Amino acid sequence: MHLAEAGSGPLVVLCHGFPESWYSWRHQLPALAEAGFHAVAPDMRGYGATEAPDGVDRYTLLHLVGDMVGVLDALGAETAVIVGHDWGAPVAWHAALLRPDRFRGVVGLSVPYRPRGSVPPTSVMPQTDEAMFYQLYFQPPGVAEAELERDVRGTIRRLLYSLSGEGSQSAAAASPLGVAMVSKRGGVLDHTVAPEVLPGWIAEADLDVFAGEFAHAGFRGGLNWYRNIDRNWELLAPYAGARVTVPALYVAGDRDLVVAFPGMDQLIANLSRFVPDLRRTLILPGCGHWTQQERPSEVTEAMLSFLKKL
Repeated sequence: MHLAEAGSGPLVVLCHGFPESWYSWRHQLPALAEAGFHAVAPDMRGYGATEAPDGVDRYTLLHLVGDMVGVLDALGAETAVIVGHDWGAPVAWHAALLRPDRFRGVVGLSVPYRPRGSVPPTSVMPQTDEAMFYQLYFQPPGVAEAELERDVRGTIRRLLYSLSGEGSQSAAAASPLGVAMVSKRGGVLDHTVAPEVLPGWIAEADLDVFAGEFAHAGFRGGLNWYRNIDRNWELLAPYAGARVTVPALYVAGDRDLVVAFPGMDQLIANLSRFVPDLRRTLILPGCGHWTQQERPSEVTEAMLSFLKKL
């Protein structure tokens, strides 16, 4: 695994999501270090300079949580606070669920802890005659890779803008299909917007870093996480009904596409039922999906306030 790290002190592990890299935490790494923490942001399995195993079935949540335990072991740390954004959030929540002895606190950005349901998740994802939920579009190997890798920099530019607080309204307006739906005759980028000018929170040089990572590693590793959604559900059967018991913080933007997913409003409102030591839920007005990049100071401030009270 490739790690970016800063500072010394109690360990804080920062898990990025899709399609990102350690660089998503560029603002938090120095801020946490300055506040007296050892901040570590890995390239997650299948991303950037970290290994990308061939088998689709080697990207389950058990593998991903195991990777984070491995990071603690490699650094000689007994415990850590784990932070996750987007797909990194389920890794963080499940690290806290499965190994509360190693992960003494958890911060979820964008994606709340979702308790295990009664049926395989893909079986209840929205689908119509014309369209399907984007996570279903990601299932067959090779299809999404071909689309996303056609123009790597263009893909990253479109996704970062269209899911941001600035771009989410125009991207939603461009799609008549519904939240996060993909036409069965098209692709996931069809209703995204390529901005002439990037929003203030992301520079062309930042885009170059992300594009360079995916030009090197491709999208297959990250997409394989989605291809294990039902397998994760099977593997986590012993934890049905289990709650995340360690102290927790949840932060999301009110313009985040994830917050608009079916049933998410109820889940977020009732999160403390499943995470009984949820210390705070912070909803950031005008913020889109890229929480810690769009609102670095607010996210860092909330994290430090949470960390200092542990």
